[in-house]
Amino acid sequence: MTTPESRMRREVLEIPVAVNRLLQDGGDDIRRAAEAIRAKAPTFMVSVARGSSDHVATYLKYASELLMGTPIASVGPSIASIYKRQLHLEGSVCLSVSQSGKSPDIVEMAGMAQAGGALSIAITNNPDSPLSDVADHTLNLHAGPELSVAATKTFVNSAVAGIWLFAEWAGDETLLAAIHDLPSKLRDAVSMDWADARAVLGGRNSIFCLGRGPAYAISNEAALKFKETCQIHAESYSSAEVLHGPVSIVDGGFPVIAFASADDAETALAKVADELAVKGAMVFATTDKLRHASSLPTARTGHALTDPIALIASFYAMVEQIAVARGINPDAPRHLRKVTETV
Repeated sequence: MTTPESRMRREVLEIPVAVNRLLQDGGDDIRRAAEAIRAKAPTFMVSVARGSSDHVATYLKYASELLMGTPIASVGPSIASIYKRQLHLEGSVCLSVSQSGKSPDIVEMAGMAQAGGALSIAITNNPDSPLSDVADHTLNLHAGPELSVAATKTFVNSAVAGIWLFAEWAGDETLLAAIHDLPSKLRDAVSMDWADARAVLGGRNSIFCLGRGPAYAISNEAALKFKETCQIHAESYSSAEVLHGPVSIVDGGFPVIAFASADDAETALAKVADELAVKGAMVFATTDKLRHASSLPTARTGHALTDPIALIASFYAMVEQIAVARGINPDAPRHLRKVTETV
C-alpha cells in the first residue's frame, strides 16, 4: 500500500512558491520598514522569538552584523512577561518573529520594547495577530496556511523577509538580486537527494549538527527538526565549539551533519568536519572542501547570506523522509501543537 504524502512534504515542496509569493506581495511593507530603520539609525537591535522563529533571529543576527555592522542581541521574553521589567531600548530596533503572532510572552516583550523606545517590527504569517498590534511595522510572510506542526515554509519565508529587509536597509543590490532569484534556487534545493546521509542519520538516535556564522542558525533549526519530527536526540554546535568538549562522545559511526555556506567560514568548518571523520564519525557536509568527510549536493544561491536558506530547504526535504522511514508521522509530532502559547 502506498503511504500518503505528508503535509510536511507538500509544504516543503511549496517553499519556492511561497517565497515567490512573498517577493510578489511583500515589497511595499518591507521597503517602508527599511526606511523606518534608516531614519532610526539604530546603534543596536534586539530580537524576540522562540523555537524555529528564534533560529531565524539567529540567522538575522549574523546577517545584520556582517552586512551593516549593527549588533543584534536576543532578549528573553520572560523579562517582560514573567519578571515585568522595562528595558531601556531608546535608539534601537526590536525584531519580533512569530509565525502565529499569538504567543503571549512574545507579544508582551515586543510591546515592552516599543514602550521602551525601540522601533518595533513584527515578522509574522498572521498580520492581524496580537503581535501586529504592538508593532510599528508588520512584515506579512505571505506563506499561506501551514498545516503541518513542523514549521518549514514559514521558517524560510521569515528568513527571506528578514534578509530582504536588511538588503533594502543597506541598499545592497547584489544581495537584492540574489534574494529575487531565490525561487529558482529553492526549486533545486528541495529536489536535492541526500540519500547517503539519510541512510546514516536515520539509523542512530543521537546526532550532532554543526554550523558557523549564518549557517549556525541552520544547524540549530536542523537539530530541532530531528527532535521534533524524528524523535532523534540532536545537538547543535558551532564548529568552533564542538572540539572543546562535546567531541568526547563521538564514537565509531557517530552521525554528524555540517552546514556550510560559501563564505569565509566554509574552510574552517570543513576542517572540523574532516577532524571528526578521522575520529570515526560519519560526517556529511554541504561543502566540497573535504578530505575525509562526505560532501552533500548543494544548491548555491550566488550570495553567502542567502545560501543558508537553500541549505535548510534541502534539509527539510531529507528530514521528512527520515521521519516517514522511522514510522513517525511528521505532521503530528507527539506532545506538540501547531501554536505554542507560552507566558
